[in-house]
Amino acid sequence: MSEEFLINFTPQETRVAVMQQGVVQELHIERTASCGIVGNVYYGRVVRVLPGMQSAFIDIGLERTAFLHVADIWEERSGEASQNGNEALRPIEKILSEGQNLLVQVLKDPLGTKGARLTTQMSIAGRLLVFLPHDRHIGISQRIEGEAEREQLRARIQGLLQAGEPGGFIARTMAESASDSELASDITYLRRIWAEIRNHAQNARPPALLHHDLTLAQRVLRDLVTPETTQVIIDSRENFQKISAFANEYMPQIAGLLEHYTGERPLFELHGVEDEIQKALARRVDLKSGGYLIIDQTEAMATIDVNTGGFVGLKNFDDTIFKTNLEAAQTIARQLRLRNLGGIIIADFIDMENEEHKTAVLAELNKALARDRTRISVNGFTTLGLIEMTRKRTRESLAHVLCELCPTCGGRGQVKTARTICYEILREVLREARQFDAREYRVLAAPAVTHLFLDEESQALAMLSDFIGKPVSLQAENGYSQEQYDIVLM
Repeated sequence: MSEEFLINFTPQETRVAVMQQGVVQELHIERTASCGIVGNVYYGRVVRVLPGMQSAFIDIGLERTAFLHVADIWEERSGEASQNGNEALRPIEKILSEGQNLLVQVLKDPLGTKGARLTTQMSIAGRLLVFLPHDRHIGISQRIEGEAEREQLRARIQGLLQAGEPGGFIARTMAESASDSELASDITYLRRIWAEIRNHAQNARPPALLHHDLTLAQRVLRDLVTPETTQVIIDSRENFQKISAFANEYMPQIAGLLEHYTGERPLFELHGVEDEIQKALARRVDLKSGGYLIIDQTEAMATIDVNTGGFVGLKNFDDTIFKTNLEAAQTIARQLRLRNLGGIIIADFIDMENEEHKTAVLAELNKALARDRTRISVNGFTTLGLIEMTRKRTRESLAHVLCELCPTCGGRGQVKTARTICYEILREVLREARQFDAREYRVLAAPAVTHLFLDEESQALAMLSDFIGKPVSLQAENGYSQEQYDIVLM
């Protein structure tokens, strides 16, 4: 299916929308103040080794220390194999020590309260190949099908390597149609990058950044543009020139796809992307049939509930449910990409009695998920009729990038009623009166709470004043949220 990329530049952020048949399929956002660091290479220092977790915390110069697990330490994974054929891993406390300097690469961006995840096995990505400085293996992308084609490509790459040169390569999908000269050019480029990293490491003092991965727009050209891409539209003249120069040097075959947008209307507004961003932040997603999804994102997982809503169908109830679930399967796959939901995902489709309908819905979901660039595992229907999935989490979700917890409800999605706050205040005033002998107790609260005290709860306030033998006065504060209040001792 043909696709196009829309790239919107501002001094503060870069936004990329992936479009298919005029519909937004993916959104990528990178902000100047908080750029992604996946792929960056750092010279770090070991801050703490945790034998109980077989992990270490590494200072790479970020706000939070980064996390390195023993399984991500290349030196050990390349060690002698044990008798059962598995590589033996030494305990991390015998590999690393506090204060040790270490060359590391970021596998995952910091997510929430977690620091970045690191590895010591470097991989430098190019347009056609991925260079593995510590490995002699030549791998082929799983997207390249056919054993004969895979072996032929492996032989071509092997023939381009000079004897005795260290390192291995993984052929990316684009390498299948590349010429030998293009592959050789990519090999030279990647080896040059690695040589620069090693030279910088010799003179650096940790923590230090040795290599910064490409910008979002450059990564789009390197990683996402495929033969199915029809155009890449850029709305900034300055960045169009930079990206064109980058494409002409490293990817001349796609330079012709670049187009500079000069229209008066904002690029994202013209193609309806701004509206899609707002919809992707809402809990409810409407289906064309009249049904809808409810999507909730928590710390541990994301849940998706399918409902028929206003869809009544034409034949019988089973067909109505079946058609709603089929449409929901397609929409769920798109929403996962659009919102970049990761981790554990639970989809609660409408219950179906017909086993053929279940099989068809599951097949439709798998078909729609096959277009996702991120690895997804679908476990099928559980005994409770739920579908369990896992989607690899490599960066923050769209909601985490654009939103923060509500300062009023703290992320609960609801607030206590004004009456509940009234009763909390009555208990708090009574508690204060038993501890302190004040002349008067003044309650500062939101207008909705004070109004309720003056109207329906006026008798309760008078009874409390009589009970403690001191006046209780009210003061409305427009700046207070409904749950916020203070009691001042006069």
